[in-house]
Amino acid sequence: MIQIKDKSVCCGCSACVQICPKQCISLKEDKEGFLYPTVNHAFCVECGKCEKVCPELHPFEVHEPLKVYAAKHQDDAVRKVSSSGGIFTLLADMVIDEGGVVFGACFDSDWSVVHDFTETHEGLQAFRGSKYLQSRIGNTYRQAEVFLKAGRKVLFTGTPCQIAGLKKYLHKDYENLLAVDFVCHGVPSPLVWKKYLEEIIACQCEKNTVLLHSNPFISERGSMAGIRKIDAISFRNKNLGWKKYSFALTLSEVTTDGEKNTVLLSTIFPENEYMQAFLADFSLRPSCYACPAKGGKSGSDLTIGDFWGIEKIAPEIDDDKGCSLVIVHTDKKVNRLSNNSILSEFSLRQDPFKGNPSYYTSPYQPVNRAFFFSQFGKNGFCKAWKKTMSTKLQDRILRKIYQLL
Repeated sequence: MIQIKDKSVCCGCSACVQICPKQCISLKEDKEGFLYPTVNHAFCVECGKCEKVCPELHPFEVHEPLKVYAAKHQDDAVRKVSSSGGIFTLLADMVIDEGGVVFGACFDSDWSVVHDFTETHEGLQAFRGSKYLQSRIGNTYRQAEVFLKAGRKVLFTGTPCQIAGLKKYLHKDYENLLAVDFVCHGVPSPLVWKKYLEEIIACQCEKNTVLLHSNPFISERGSMAGIRKIDAISFRNKNLGWKKYSFALTLSEVTTDGEKNTVLLSTIFPENEYMQAFLADFSLRPSCYACPAKGGKSGSDLTIGDFWGIEKIAPEIDDDKGCSLVIVHTDKKVNRLSNNSILSEFSLRQDPFKGNPSYYTSPYQPVNRAFFFSQFGKNGFCKAWKKTMSTKLQDRILRKIYQLL
């Protein structure tokens, strides 16, 4: 049976939970906000299936890229609402047009991130754009398997470890499956994200009440007056351009007259504290520091991401509206991409990965990560981050003492 003695060797893919024939494995949240499998020994029959599907215990072999492309959707409006070049939308539209199903990550009613599926073009809206926290995968491997066995075409998108978990769970190749991961820096804690919303957003809203759920306003005129509701969240708002993206929060408020006002709060990513903690690697899952699925080891057909550095390799392509890096591991769908996008092939000698080292390399674990999470547990996100980054002598001494404990 699966036993987690070292949290750094569990990526939280949920394959073990979904494969269990007795459904005796559940995921439980630890103090950092990450989910780990727990076995109910009273019902376990020691079949070993949970261990067989674990991508940490049985990683895939490396699949070197067949081809590498820079790609852009031909519709600038699609690129505007996409994180990079809009290639996810292009792939998803093709699958939907063929009567298929698309799986991806979306916000739920509490602005947590979950995996779900859609069978319509309209449903793709929720899956567009990056979500910088680990999604709850739920039962989507099982759901995808049902569609695949029924002969439906399936596009399944996720982190490299989630795609590895899916492929291990399925235990066979399906010609009607297109598995797409992305160049992943790592997955931040959902609990850190939740605390960030509770603390920072409420503070930015001048201490007004903010509803973290997306339920509609009460219809009675004026009954929700003065209370703001989160309408939309974008980790990669492009109002200032693709390279200078912003974290953007859209709030709405009902006035005493019953009118609805909308407010946009936006900070460029280097100045946003949540993004700072993410990009400095403090809020990542322990397994991210030695990811088992990077560098072509996820079993995906395609890897997509931002083509950072395109302005140096091919400046004629760059317009600062977003350009996707497309790394091809199999030949599924690639031929049709060229008919629906602006596609340019690059040789590996041109080093298209130079601006995307996360494709191959895991982040280093910060020496003060444990200190950050200890402060987070006591004081929440804002104070924990300030203490972790403080240059004050007393804070530096406190961090040093914690390292020695």
